[in-house]
Amino acid sequence: MTFSLAGRCARTGAVGAVIASASMAVAARCVAVRAGVGAVCSQSTTDPRLREVLLEAMAGGLAAADAVAAVTGQAPDIAYRQLAVVDAAGGSAVYSGGLALGEAAGVRAAEAAAAGNLLAGRDVPAAMLAIFTERVGASLGDRLIAALEAGLAAGGEISPVRSAGLLVAESAPWPVTDLRVDWHDDPVGELAGLWRRWQPQADGYVQRALHPSAT
Repeated sequence: MTFSLAGRCARTGAVGAVIASASMAVAARCVAVRAGVGAVCSQSTTDPRLREVLLEAMAGGLAAADAVAAVTGQAPDIAYRQLAVVDAAGGSAVYSGGLALGEAAGVRAAEAAAAGNLLAGRDVPAAMLAIFTERVGASLGDRLIAALEAGLAAGGEISPVRSAGLLVAESAPWPVTDLRVDWHDDPVGELAGLWRRWQPQADGYVQRALHPSAT
């Protein structure tokens, strides 16, 4: 009961993911990013362990498609899972198992992959990908939020959405942006508001960590 997008900014090399669901605290279980490696969404009867397995595979040199092939070829109960993955070079991959929940779909392009399950319509991931691709000149966070809003506008999932999250990793060895709305009647709107408040402050917190004497 989730729709998500993993994406990369070709201009900066930043990677990130955005997600929304009827389930509580979806971002805590379903998304992960690593600077210089990639971004992962692992959803639909979620196995959170798959996030690190995929990131480790890409950190070891596998492209997104090869990492997904390796994981889906050996992970137990993989038919229940759904994956959307982008690597640090912009390669992307999606996977929807035969037992993924409800109406499940995934799409991919250079720099991004989107997926969803228990969808109100199969065109939700495509709507997300279209907006993300169209807004190539914007910041990665802006593009990811726009993609999530587009997915919701296209119908989202069949149940009311209650949680959402945004993760972005840039050059620092931790996610510079890690925003979550764990339970709300309008989590996508709340997340967009958090992003607007956080975006102008983000670089300052990186500077505090790396160069405290200069801040």
